[in-house]
Order: sequence, then C-alpha cells, then structure tokens
Amino acid sequence: MISKDLTVKEIIEIDASLIDVFNNYGFKGLDNPHVLKQIGGLTLEALLKTRGKNADVFVELLNETLESKNIDVTLQDGNKNGSINLVGLLPCPVRLPLLEALSKTPEIKNINHNLKAASEGLDWLKEEVLVAKTEEDLADIYISAGFDLFFEQELMKRFKDDKVFKDYHFEREINKDFDNEEIALKDPNHDYSMFAVVPAVFLVNTQVLGERPMPKTWKDLLDPIYESSVSLPVSDFDLFNAILIHIYKDYGLVGVNRLGKQMIASMHPAQMVKSERRARIKPAISIMPYFFTKMALPGSVMQAVWPEDGAIVSPIFMLTKKSKEEGLKAISEFFLSKEVGEILSHKGLFPSTHKDVDNKILNPKFNWIGWDYIDNNDIGTILKKCMTEFEKGMK
Repeated sequence: MISKDLTVKEIIEIDASLIDVFNNYGFKGLDNPHVLKQIGGLTLEALLKTRGKNADVFVELLNETLESKNIDVTLQDGNKNGSINLVGLLPCPVRLPLLEALSKTPEIKNINHNLKAASEGLDWLKEEVLVAKTEEDLADIYISAGFDLFFEQELMKRFKDDKVFKDYHFEREINKDFDNEEIALKDPNHDYSMFAVVPAVFLVNTQVLGERPMPKTWKDLLDPIYESSVSLPVSDFDLFNAILIHIYKDYGLVGVNRLGKQMIASMHPAQMVKSERRARIKPAISIMPYFFTKMALPGSVMQAVWPEDGAIVSPIFMLTKKSKEEGLKAISEFFLSKEVGEILSHKGLFPSTHKDVDNKILNPKFNWIGWDYIDNNDIGTILKKCMTEFEKGMK
C-alpha cells in the first residue's frame, strides 16, 4: 500500500510501471537515473507540494493503478486467435479500469485487442492505416481521441468516404449535457460513434498571475498580457490538436500565432526543486484536461477555470465496420454502455455521452468544432498549417 510518506524512489521500487503515472501528471524523467538521484529522496508529499498538487488524490491514483494491475496479463492482448480485431488508444487515467471491464465481457473470447495508453501516441496506428489499401487491411473496431487519425484524407477519411464504417447506435439518446443545437455530437453521416469527450480547461496560478485579470474565455487567453505565461498540453496530441483547430476556426492563423507567443517553456522535473528556476518559469495559466485540475490542493493558489465560452473538447471516438455489424454490435454496445460511461466520467472526468451517466459538472458548457466544419474542411491540412504558425509564434 502506497502512502504519501514514502519517497519517490521507494514507490518506484514497489513497481517500476508507476513511473507512467508520474509521467501522466507531468513528473517526467524518473526512468533517468540522474533525475531519480536528484528527486528520488523526496517524499511523495514533498514532491507534490512543489507543484501544488493534492497528495491524497495522487496516492489514490497510484494505489488504484497497482490494484488494476491484478488483471490477468493474458487478457491485456485479448485472444490472439479472436475473430474480432480491436485496436486504438485509451485515455491513460482510465485505461486499466476499461481493460478490466472489457476482460469480463462475454465477447472477450472472440476479441484480439491492442489498446495502448494514449501517452504512447498514434504513430504506430497511423503507419498501419497509411499502408492499408482495402477494408480487409483494417481492424474491425478503432478507438481513439482527437482529430489526427480519423479525419486526415490519407488515413481514415478515405475509408470513411467509402462508407466502410457505421454508427450502429445513431438513434440512441444523448446525455443532457450535450443534447442541444450548439454541441450536437452525433455524426449526421452515421460514420463515427462518439462516446465521451476530453474537456480542456484553465488552471490558474493566482500568485504568478499577479495583477493581471483572471482569463475567463479562450479569447481572453490570447490577450498579449499573457505572453510567455501559458503552459499548453503540446505532448497530448489529441487535446492540443483540438485546441489548435478551435483557435484557428474562431480566430484564424493570427490567433494560432498568438497562442504560440503565449506559450512558456516547459519545465523538467529535476528543476522543480530549484526554487529560483521554478519561480522564473512557472506558468500563470496551464491549459489541461479537466481531470488534472482535481490534483490542485483545495485553498491553494491554483484555481480551476471552466471557460465561459465552453471547454474545448477532444472527442473520444469509435469506428465500427459497416459490413460486420452483426458480429460487432455487442462489443460496440459495451463501449457505449453506462458502465463504460461511468468509468470515463467518474474515474477520468471525461464526460460521457450516455444518457444515464451523471457527469457531475455544474452548468457545463462545451466548445465542439462541429460536424459541418469537419465535413467541409481538410482537417489534416489545417492542422499542419496551424502547427507551422504556432511554431512561428513561439520564436
């Protein structure tokens, strides 16, 4: 059992895979002996205090991860001889609970799955889709988040345009948090099934913010007064791409360039214990998944802000082959179920689209790019153009 009184080194010695949990929360480099030597002697409570994070919440996450690892390892990859091929990425905070739930389904005996942590990125999957020539070269079910894989012409869009995929459950009722004209999540073309979203919100360090006003909207965030003051989730490609494309839609390349100017240099974990360095580069505003805001200590200088114009969302999608509806319907129902919705919403703070899930967000407002925009624009080209302009702004 892990406690906040253990040192970082002692925790990693319990199970080296817990380094991944630290990585997911911004404490990178612990697999480097030199970094571990510098901060390994700190207690977990002391380490988290340097970043204003909630030790009790982090301890709970570490222990949940250890508990989840009791899942039979042979089920992690499913049945290698299974007739259903399921591939993709799952959000890191909920990957193991979702795998555990999947392992208990009757369908598991027919499934060969490769569901990696979102932190591993999509490159391996994009390579497979890039060389695919026909429907037969594709897996039966894809699960992932964001815009990178699903909407690029040379990747999944060419198969989508050929009507290879189908949302079997288009008629399902959507959660009231999303059931309005402004945030219509159901794909009108009946191709993609969206079962949750990753919202991006602000975490503001009021001490570093100083006399500057609290940003309340995405437009506020682009004010030059916040230049070199904003931390962005650049390594979280799904969410970062969602932010880029929304800023581009609403404020054009000028807004994307300004976002690059707002970005502050990232901080290495080994620098956290060096107060003078830490004070010099600490961001006033951090843009992050809503989930990470729960790490902030109550009453601390860190204040979560849900943007008044809506939390930009990165969609969590499922693609299922139209030609295999009969064989895939049961497993697609699992991912669209209340059970999965509650894992995503309650454990990961990824609001679920399931109608019976209480997402526990008071008066939520979301900012979704919209299907019309996706259908009428080359998303892949836009993202490349945005990244180029963002990098110009950083210089």
